[in-house]
Amino acid sequence: MSGTQGESKPGLKDRLTDGLYGLGWGAVKKLPEPVAQALFRALADQVWKRRGKSVLRLESNLARVVPDASPARLAELSRAGMRSYMRYWMESFRLPTWSPERIKAGIDVSDAHRLTDGLDAGRGVILALPHLANWDLAGAWVTTDMKVPFTTVAERLKPESLYDRFVAYREGLGMEVLPHTGGSAFGTLARRLRDGGLVCLVSDRDLSASGVEVTFFGDTARMPAGPALLAQQTGALLLPVTLRYDGTPVMKARIHPAVEVPESGTRTEKTSVMTQALADAFATGIAEHPEDWHMLQRLWLADLEPREEQS
Repeated sequence: MSGTQGESKPGLKDRLTDGLYGLGWGAVKKLPEPVAQALFRALADQVWKRRGKSVLRLESNLARVVPDASPARLAELSRAGMRSYMRYWMESFRLPTWSPERIKAGIDVSDAHRLTDGLDAGRGVILALPHLANWDLAGAWVTTDMKVPFTTVAERLKPESLYDRFVAYREGLGMEVLPHTGGSAFGTLARRLRDGGLVCLVSDRDLSASGVEVTFFGDTARMPAGPALLAQQTGALLLPVTLRYDGTPVMKARIHPAVEVPESGTRTEKTSVMTQALADAFATGIAEHPEDWHMLQRLWLADLEPREEQS
């Protein structure tokens, strides 16, 4: 009997999770925007007040980003962080109904010439982003305003129906979405880049066992090797991108200078140098607007390592 109950609980939880996301995409987009904004801001404050695991992890991560912050300042940052995170969800639920004009008006991109120059040169471009502000809106701007299709990778979520929802959502915004697992994604990304295409990857958290160790806000973290390896193998331009909110309806984006492939060293050494350069660019944007970094999971190796229980 206990085994049967153990199997049924995840199924119920999965159906509930999928149903809630379905409700979000179905109902939130129909609300007047001021109502949706007020609702998600109130939801953010309620979640923050509960001090659950996600909020505590966010606060712990922010303590590394702002090491001299007082407890009161960290609490202020984590509250702003939850509001930023909920703004991401509010916008994401509504994005499928936004017109191209609304998407264009919702983002201001600095140094976009770095992207257009790379694409015009026909060498392929990799945009690497951290979990800052709304990366889906940035992607929608690329496909609607620039009219450039691109390929990305999505983490396989549970339940499978939820993953399918996210794929359909992003494909509806004009993106080609590949599953993170399965082993074929890297080859497909490389082919798109060799054809002069665009690849966008959220790259501040490693989801595999092959991540590259980097120094990130003074401690060791692991970030994916994919962007650096793709740039080396295809000759594509590797551009870090950071995003931020600033209290207005318009999200700000910055395309940083390209991360170059080192002239010497082994493939592993080159990958390490390039991934560290990405981490440094990410850190610049995160330090400027830490409240917009939606990292609610463990990231640094010291936080991932098992610790002995205190007796």
